[in-house]
Amino acid sequence: MSAAARSYLSKALDIMEKNALLRHQVKWAEVRRRAFSQARAAQKPSDTYDAIRSALRTVGHGHSSFFEPKQVKEVIEAPPDSSFQGPEARSLGDHVAYVSLPGVQGSDAAYERYVRQGREAVAKADRSGACGWVVDLRRNRGGNMWPMLTVAGPILGDGKVGMFVDPDGKTYPWTIQNGSPRENGRPFDWGDSTPVANPDAPVAVLTDKGTASAGEAVAVAFRGRPQTRSFGEDTYGAPTGNNDHRLSDGAMLILTEVKDADRTGRSYDAPISPDEEIPTIKLRSGAHADQVLQAAKNWLRNGARGCGSSRPAPRSGP
Repeated sequence: MSAAARSYLSKALDIMEKNALLRHQVKWAEVRRRAFSQARAAQKPSDTYDAIRSALRTVGHGHSSFFEPKQVKEVIEAPPDSSFQGPEARSLGDHVAYVSLPGVQGSDAAYERYVRQGREAVAKADRSGACGWVVDLRRNRGGNMWPMLTVAGPILGDGKVGMFVDPDGKTYPWTIQNGSPRENGRPFDWGDSTPVANPDAPVAVLTDKGTASAGEAVAVAFRGRPQTRSFGEDTYGAPTGNNDHRLSDGAMLILTEVKDADRTGRSYDAPISPDEEIPTIKLRSGAHADQVLQAAKNWLRNGARGCGSSRPAPRSGP
């Protein structure tokens, strides 16, 4: 190995050993031996990429990834394009509002567009004063959880909604303040959200096997919220938090470092089961009979406080 390749690989392995969620369970001497053996002929940093990926498969909890410099520009730093699918919201009738939160990954411009589109959609769906909400996280493959929580913040309500937990038991709270999220007390650049008419309204959360990573974090944020029930299928099973580490040539190591935990302190690192399991049913025509959404609407209209005959009047003012 050249000195440059050795230094590059050492730096990547140092980051893993210091920060990985599984750091206390890994035999690091063996991981390093295998990595340097695999990259023994490396002459430049890019020659070590395969060894880094192999190490990640051992220590990365199945959620970590490695992006080469070109991939960072194409995926991580990409602006939104014409196919961008942001949040959508609509009324389901009977003062029940619906909002879908797809995953989002990319540049700051992509996040800003997601937040703007989501806030406008939620405000439009809440014009008549929603007495209940459906938050659809199905097929949310993840990305960055904070734009998603920014859109969902007014529905979640202010206060502590979850946390990250590291291998040593240290916690990093997720809170909502003025409808917008804070990470360990730190606000984001998107400003405060417009409140919904009834911030204590019941919420039905929809999940499926495609709800993953940051999508699962949003599902976790709703767990323990009063008057909240989840419907659908188990999530994918990666409710953990990643951090980005930029390497010297522009490549990026995205490393799983923490578990997600809900507001009660319960942590997750496996598929999350809904309160009411309902499989996705495909019709012969290829369309889906959305029994999950129907069950959520039935609960909001008949079983949850707020959307029956005693529906509260919309709250006036900011």
